[in-house]
Amino acid sequence: MRILAWLGVFAVVVALGAAVIPQTLRPSPSAHLQTAPVGFGLALPHGLLPSPAASIPTAVKPSPAAPKTNVPVAPKKTTAAPSRPAIVVRSTQQALINQDRARYHLAPLTWSTCLYNVARYEAAHLATPGVAFKHYDGVSRDLGCHLGRQVGENIGWYSGGINDSKLNAMFMASPEHKANILGPYHYVATAWAVRSDGTAYIAVEFG
Repeated sequence: MRILAWLGVFAVVVALGAAVIPQTLRPSPSAHLQTAPVGFGLALPHGLLPSPAASIPTAVKPSPAAPKTNVPVAPKKTTAAPSRPAIVVRSTQQALINQDRARYHLAPLTWSTCLYNVARYEAAHLATPGVAFKHYDGVSRDLGCHLGRQVGENIGWYSGGINDSKLNAMFMASPEHKANILGPYHYVATAWAVRSDGTAYIAVEFG
């Protein structure tokens, strides 16, 4: 679990990543694979190998071929390879994240409605007056979406209102946030919430 805060005059970003592996999925320390040798020290059943004195069978005269008839041959059906589902993009921040990933030759992240519900809740909570700016239970909620065992969250605020390019640049300038953006995820969702004083808070959820 990694936590990093970047404090500035006008903006703050915080990253959190978590890899959760259930105990039942971990191999026990004594677990190992074995391969069983075949044919060593085992008696082969009779008839599987010819005896040294076995005679060579005589050639069998082939029977005359049947006359050919013109039978139409049905064309073989070709099945197209299943195409990958299209990437769904529903926010500017997501589009910027996918541009970042493309520069590193990584697959784009598709939108998750479940993660969006988490992001919307986290952003709204952070924008509530009197609430401290920190990670709460976003990653726990991300795990509840059942999109994988590894999840992550980036959060930030900007006093000038919603500004996706500014926050994305700040995320990419921070090693912890960049690690989430370029992480081994398949899904993402983002949400902004604006406080009454104009300060905008963003939550980015990865799964």
